[in-house]
Amino acid sequence: MDAIEIIKTECIRRLRENQDKINKVLTHLPEEEIWWRPNPASNSIGNLILHLCGNLTQYVLSSIGGQSDHRERSKEFEAIGPVPASALLPKFNGVMEAVYSTISTASETEWMRIRAVQCYQESGIGILIHVTEHLSYHTGQIIYLIKWKGGKVLDFYSSSDLEQRQNP
Repeated sequence: MDAIEIIKTECIRRLRENQDKINKVLTHLPEEEIWWRPNPASNSIGNLILHLCGNLTQYVLSSIGGQSDHRERSKEFEAIGPVPASALLPKFNGVMEAVYSTISTASETEWMRIRAVQCYQESGIGILIHVTEHLSYHTGQIIYLIKWKGGKVLDFYSSSDLEQRQNP
């Protein structure tokens, strides 16, 4: 396996882990908690989901996949709901599935090509690393907001022994 395939495989794994976490926490979240903001300078979970959809579409589907870029980034943060999880999750999951397809089918040339995205000049590999980190960052924010608002224990790792050590 070459370096690009390893990077793609590892990024897809991490993207899926974060997608699974978002799906787990949003499935049972009341609508008012999806759109709750701790203060006017903060985003709601709904805003973050819309933002992730916009970011992934612009960076992966448009920039690497060749789709038209119609993103209006500011609207992702201006939205105040109400959009229930039953509408947000299919949108998010549809974008994620299209992202996986684009990552899996993009040519080596696309991964090496430098192109403009927003105000940046990025390679395809740089874009893949960016969206992986970006999704992880906002997944953490979503989880923190849920814990802060509702005091919920989310227990993502109950079936894993995280105390295991690997000896060299």
